[in-house]
Amino acid sequence: MKAVIDEVVSRLWTGDESLIRIPDICDATGVNYGSVYHHFGSREGVIDAAYNQLFSDLVQRDIDELSNASSESADIDEFLVRIQPLIGLLTAGEERRRSRAMRTRIVAAALTRPELAALIGATESRLTVELADVMSMGQDRGFVRKDVSARSLAVLIQAIVFGRVLDDVTTTPVEQEDWDFTMNTLFQSAMLNGDVRDS
Repeated sequence: MKAVIDEVVSRLWTGDESLIRIPDICDATGVNYGSVYHHFGSREGVIDAAYNQLFSDLVQRDIDELSNASSESADIDEFLVRIQPLIGLLTAGEERRRSRAMRTRIVAAALTRPELAALIGATESRLTVELADVMSMGQDRGFVRKDVSARSLAVLIQAIVFGRVLDDVTTTPVEQEDWDFTMNTLFQSAMLNGDVRDS
């Protein structure tokens, strides 16, 4: 069934879900038509599973990058070198713009589809816990301030990523240099340990 989900994910990246037909997916993957319906229940079930996989993969990439910066930094200086550009990069570039658009598309679809909402809700809860664990790691190492909850910081990072969608659709977007400066300023005040900022 992984081949089926992968094929649907690929098609979701390049077109609207209304264009997805299960016979075409079966032809492309060699998976039996009956097996697909037995496993997923319906065409919508296949698409929901693909959306859920997409959502998880997109958020996991951000978590992995932040986790690596926190766990692999030998000291606070290295942490600062690695984490500050990363905060901006989470929302920079065409690839990130496409990722944000897809995540927004998935959340929008979930608003009117209870089964998808349940899948995305469970995935989002898991991913928020993982991201909060990354923030906790930074707190334990003295990099991240402890007076703000790790979970709140995890949600803040995701809110920043989703919030940039509004700028993606405007005719007068913020310049990337201005955005990077704003993100670094926010990072310094909302996340970074005060003792570190003052040193």
